Amino acid sequence: MRILITGAAGFLGSHLCDRLLAEGHEVIGMDNFITGNPQNLAHLAGNKRFTFYEHDVSNYIFVPGKVDAVLHFASPASPNPKSPRAYFNLPIQTMKAGALGTHNTLGVAKAHGAKYMLASTSEIYGDPLEHPQKETYPGNVDPIGPRAVYDEAKRFAEALTMAYHRTHGVDTRIVRIFNTYGPRMDLEDGRALPNFLKQALLGQPLTVYGDGSQTRSFCYVDDLIEGIVRLLYSDEHLPVNLGNPHEMTILEFAEAINRITGNKAGVVFLPDARSERDPQRRQPDITRARTILGWEPKISLEEGIRRTIPYFKKQMGLE
Repeated sequence: MRILITGAAGFLGSHLCDRLLAEGHEVIGMDNFITGNPQNLAHLAGNKRFTFYEHDVSNYIFVPGKVDAVLHFASPASPNPKSPRAYFNLPIQTMKAGALGTHNTLGVAKAHGAKYMLASTSEIYGDPLEHPQKETYPGNVDPIGPRAVYDEAKRFAEALTMAYHRTHGVDTRIVRIFNTYGPRMDLEDGRALPNFLKQALLGQPLTVYGDGSQTRSFCYVDDLIEGIVRLLYSDEHLPVNLGNPHEMTILEFAEAINRITGNKAGVVFLPDARSERDPQRRQPDITRARTILGWEPKISLEEGIRRTIPYFKKQMGLE
């Protein structure tokens, strides 16, 4: 296939480029680098089956030639308010990527009769009242809160995607992505893993906010990409959760990072400074992924962290 991937210079987008090129497809990457990193695609320079366009998906998209699939992965995603790349600091761009970007990429898919995939997120569930979260759960989201620029952009994108499927017959897919980590992730992402891993590699104590009882689940990027590709090749149109169903508290996670890295500095507890509506629990129900795609994560947390450490060391200048 000839496949358009928006957000191609991002963490997940760049891994998708690699995987689909490895499977023999032709890939057209698109990114405006507002949050994407050109270095994530540097190794593809000279690849005859890879073409790149620097373009903002909130503007009209024209791709010459036939397109067989469109994967819309363009959006700021970092929740770290201290990062200039966070959706908190790019509110309008985030909502335009979810609204106009989804509309424009669906237009490409419709015009070419192409498969379409929307990268959605576990954040559409908000601070969930159901646990673990099934795809049928409608969510607990504040539409005007500080996180809404990301949450509601993705919820609108899902609604628009299903509207194009029902109205125009576009062959759509929706993947709801839970916490994912691995090489090429943004070290300033603001999530627990990059924060903890940076501190551990520097021999510092890991900072846990509150009592560390809030929970997350962590999926290694190779596992996630496998699920995404299986969904692309499937005929499923309703949303599918992809993530690791193994739930752990943030304190347990911090202790695991210290053990894997050999960091002896331990953990320090700080006053709870989490942002408003920060989910207290996050765990995917992946029954649909298991049933429809035959997919579940295979890579353990320890193995995934060990695969991620060299990238963090290089980015931090510790090699």
